[in-house]
Amino acid sequence: MRKAIIDIGTNTINLLIAEVTGDSYQIIHSSKQPAKMGKGGINSGTILPEAMQRGYDAIESHMQTIAAYCVGQADIVAIGTSALRSADNAAVFADEVRRRFGLDIVIISGEREAQLIYDGVKQVMPIGIDRVLILDIGGGSCEFIIANKDGIVWKHSFELGMARLVDRFAPSDPIGTKEIKAIETYLRAELAPLYEALHQYPTARLIGTSGSFDTIATLIAARTHPNMNIRMSTSYTIPISAFEELHRRLLASTAAQRAAMKQMDPSRVDLVVTGSIFINFVIREMRIEELQQCGFALKQGALYEIISNQF
Repeated sequence: MRKAIIDIGTNTINLLIAEVTGDSYQIIHSSKQPAKMGKGGINSGTILPEAMQRGYDAIESHMQTIAAYCVGQADIVAIGTSALRSADNAAVFADEVRRRFGLDIVIISGEREAQLIYDGVKQVMPIGIDRVLILDIGGGSCEFIIANKDGIVWKHSFELGMARLVDRFAPSDPIGTKEIKAIETYLRAELAPLYEALHQYPTARLIGTSGSFDTIATLIAARTHPNMNIRMSTSYTIPISAFEELHRRLLASTAAQRAAMKQMDPSRVDLVVTGSIFINFVIREMRIEELQQCGFALKQGALYEIISNQF
C-alpha cells in the first residue's frame, strides 16, 4: 500500500510518497514545489489571490505525480501549517482545494506541528538520554522542541518564519549591519519563552530541520564534501566553524551572488540570509556546541503517526 503526504507550507508545498508494509515504510518519492503562499500577506493574516493560485498549481503538479505512483485518493493526506492557520481566508483556499482535487486539508496547530517534527526527527537521529534542542525553520513559523529518548519535555511554535521576517524587515541587498541588529533585537524579545525553557532544560546540541536549515547544510556540504549528495542523506553534522564561514559570506552577498552559489535552492535565495541570522543567533545566544541537520521532519512524522494509527 502506498501513502502520500502533501505538506502545504508557507514557502513550499512538499510531497512525500511511501510504500507502507505493516508498521514500516520506504520512501519512494520526495519533491517540492515553490508556492510562496505567504508572499505579500503573511504578516497581515491573509493569502493573496496570486499566492492561492501558486498553491493550486503546486498541488496540481503533486497530484499528477501521485497519480503516476498509483496512490489512491483515500491514501493522500494534506497538511496545512503556519500560512493557513494564521490566514483569515484559509477556508477559501481549503474549499477550492477540496473542489478541485478532492482533498480535505488538515490544518494543524503549532504545537501539533512540533510534535510531528519530533516524530520525524527521532526516526533517524540518535537521541539518547541527553536532551537535544530541535529547530524546524519554516516560512511562516519556527518550532523549537527540547527532548530526549523518552520524549518531549518542552515545545513551542513561534510565528518567526523566514517569510514573516523578510516581509517585516524588508532587508537591503546585501543586508546592512543595522538591519541585522534590528532582526536580532526582535528575535531576542520574541524568543523569551525559549530562554526560560533552556534555563530549565539546558542542552548544547542543536538539530535543525527544513527550509533554511536544509539549504545551509547543502551549501556547506557543497564546499566541504563536494562528492556527497546531501539530499540522499538523512542527517549531516555541521562544524560550527563551517557555518560561521558561510554565515559571513551570506551576510555580504547580493541576491545575484547567492543565486550563483553551488547547490543553492532558487526558492531560498531571498530567505536564506534571514535564516542564517536566525541560526547564528540561536547558536550564540543558546550556547550551542554541536550542530546537526536532519532530513526528516513533519512529513515523515505524519507518516509515522499514520501507520501507527496515531494521526
